[in-house]
Amino acid sequence: MPVNSLLRTMAVSAVLLWLAACSADDATAPSPVVELSKAGNPLADEVRRLTVARGITPLERPARVRRELVQLGRALAFDKILSGNRDISCMTCHLPAFGTGDSRSLSIGQGASALGPDRLHPLGAFIPRNAPPLFNLFAIKPLFWDGRVFQDDLGQHHTPAGDRLTPEMTRVFEFGTLSALPLMPVLSRSEMRADTGNELAGFTDTQEREIWNALMDRLGRVRKYRRMFEAAYPGQRFEGMTFAHASNAIAGFFTDKLTFNNSPWDRFLAGNDRALTPTQLAGAKNFMSARCSVCHNGPALTDNLFHNVAVAQLGPGQGDGAGGRDDFGRMRVTGLPADRYAFRTPPLRNVELTAPYGHDGAFTDLRAFIDHYSESDIKLRSFDVNQLEPALRGSVLATFEEILATRDPLLQGVVFTPQQVDEVTEFMKALTDPAARRLDRLTPGQVPSGLPVDGRRGGSGHGDDLDD
Repeated sequence: MPVNSLLRTMAVSAVLLWLAACSADDATAPSPVVELSKAGNPLADEVRRLTVARGITPLERPARVRRELVQLGRALAFDKILSGNRDISCMTCHLPAFGTGDSRSLSIGQGASALGPDRLHPLGAFIPRNAPPLFNLFAIKPLFWDGRVFQDDLGQHHTPAGDRLTPEMTRVFEFGTLSALPLMPVLSRSEMRADTGNELAGFTDTQEREIWNALMDRLGRVRKYRRMFEAAYPGQRFEGMTFAHASNAIAGFFTDKLTFNNSPWDRFLAGNDRALTPTQLAGAKNFMSARCSVCHNGPALTDNLFHNVAVAQLGPGQGDGAGGRDDFGRMRVTGLPADRYAFRTPPLRNVELTAPYGHDGAFTDLRAFIDHYSESDIKLRSFDVNQLEPALRGSVLATFEEILATRDPLLQGVVFTPQQVDEVTEFMKALTDPAARRLDRLTPGQVPSGLPVDGRRGGSGHGDDLDD
């Protein structure tokens, strides 16, 4: 049998087995039947060969999460009760209307007003990094831009909380690293906890357990939350639970409702040559043939590693460098100079919906960010601050040479033509699941605390029913 035909037959067989394992009520699963071009498509066949060689595979949906846990997780994610002054929720910076981001280069945390690009802080304060999207987080191993939350090969959880995250708490986790993620933002003064004005602010930054316990005290005073926790964890009493139960529930909500695997690219991987336009196929070939897929591979199109891709540093920084306004990225976790300015490889599924791009949102346009990888040293030295909002334009650090000193060697010599940039940009759009464009129903009309819900539109019942 010719190689091309064999590859196509293997692809169809694999997808049929994959689809047979999927839940029948999975709203985002690829269509189970596709009609292949009998004449074949040489470009499609070449992209398939490159895809296999680069280790890029379909994204299989995890098992569905029990309804009660999802409902609890959604309520907690949207409820401002988890913030010190009850003025911001987890989802304030991860709005469904903005692709689970906030359409800002740098997020604006507690103490601010309005949402998304209109959000303002009275002191002009910014969070040092861009709010990463929440899509398909179950497939992402290290979390946060610097990877400070991760689970090692032995199953041990590593977070900035150290041993304050106890074995008793981690035994609750059902979703690996993701279950630990919501534990962290509630500790941050700039993001959620605040410096003054509430009982959480009085704890020191190393009293993580006391902060988590205080949050459970808050939740326990809301009768509906007590019922929801006990329904989500059958056989357990609320009095015996910790904030790990809350964090795990939010992770369950993210896993069940923000997993998407029915993009044109998924349908192409399932054997449908017509799922991608000719331009997108050309972009896929460019993506696979160049060095893009060295870092962007696997089912989520990330290697789950860290790279310095020569992005300009802007904003308040993380306290690094001479003036304290720099951000050394992964080096802040490992202490290794070679990791300076390295950040986690972002996953690419639904990337079209998640601007701005980069650890500090330095690029507001997808095509411009792709073009940056071509002669990135030149692009960094000529970075155009005018693409940033006015409040951030003066914050760009002149640390270009320091950044380039540890730039990933993979970027050396990478040059794209304008046509190739256009084609790769179109390929990125083929990674968008249509269902990810319509997330309004995730926002509840109300939460158990009775506090206002950010992102809520229209009537009181909006988004209350999450059943498929």
